[in-house]
Amino acid sequence: MSNPVKEKILTGKAALGCFVNFYSPTVVEMLGNAGYEFIVLDNEHGWFNPAEVENMIRAAEGVGLVPFVRVDYDNSAIQKVLDRGAKGIQVPMVNTKEDAERVVHRAKYPPVGQRGAAYSTRAAMYGKFGGKRYLDQQDDDVLITVHIETPEAVENFEEIVSVPGIDVVFIGPLDLAINMGYKDDGPKHPEVQKTINGLYEKAKAMNVPIGTIAGGAAVVPKVMDKGVLYVATVITSLLSATFAEVVNAKTGVDRLSPLTPNGRGERYFFLAFYDVNDAY
Repeated sequence: MSNPVKEKILTGKAALGCFVNFYSPTVVEMLGNAGYEFIVLDNEHGWFNPAEVENMIRAAEGVGLVPFVRVDYDNSAIQKVLDRGAKGIQVPMVNTKEDAERVVHRAKYPPVGQRGAAYSTRAAMYGKFGGKRYLDQQDDDVLITVHIETPEAVENFEEIVSVPGIDVVFIGPLDLAINMGYKDDGPKHPEVQKTINGLYEKAKAMNVPIGTIAGGAAVVPKVMDKGVLYVATVITSLLSATFAEVVNAKTGVDRLSPLTPNGRGERYFFLAFYDVNDAY
C-alpha cells in the first residue's frame, strides 16, 4: 500500500489533515512543512478546475502530504480526481446503503466497481504503469470516506458503514445540526452532541474508523480522545482565527469572544459553533 494515511487509520492510529477550499499550492506546501499528514481539496464548498486539482495534488506530493478530494458522487468527478493522483475521496450527504454502494462502484475497478481504466493518466504515470498490479494497487490505495450529515444517514448508519469498500465515516457536525433543525445552536445543541456521541460509540463497536472536523488546535486532542482517527481542520477558519488574534493584540478587543445571545458579536460563527469548551 502506498497510502500511509489509509494504512495508519486502518491500524487504529489518528491522522491530521486540513480542508483547503481555495487554489494555492503555496498553502499546501505550508501545511506539509508544518507536519500535516493529508489535505482534502474541497470541491463541495470550494471549486477547483481539473488543472488546479492536479497542481494541488502535485504540491501535496512534493511535501509528503497525502491528497484527498471532497467531491459529490458524480461518476466523472470521482474518476477524474483519482486519475489525477488523488489517494482518496470524500463524498458528502451519503444517506443510504445504496448511496454508499454507488460511491464504491465509481471509485473501484471491476469486479468490485466500475471505475473506467486508462493507463495514459497521471495516476499511471502516463503509461509507465498498467495491468493487474496497477489496478489492484489503485484499489488498495484509495481511501473512501463518506459523510454522515442527516437524520436519514444516522438512521441508516449501520447499513452504510457495512458496505464493503467504505473505509471511513465522517461526521459533518454543522450539516447534521442544521438538518436536525438546530440552526442557531449548531453542533453545540445537546441533541446534536448526543447523536454524534452515539455515532462514535456505534462506529467503535463496529470497528469502523470515524472522522470529523476540528474547529481549532484545542479541539484536535478532544476529538482524538473520542476515538476519532481522521481529524480535519479547515484552512480558511484557521487563517481567520489567526488574523483575528493579531488584531486582538493590537486593539485589545476580543474578536474571538462568544457571541451575544441574539447572535450578534464579533466572534466568527464557525469558531462559535465548534467551541472547544462546549462542542466536544
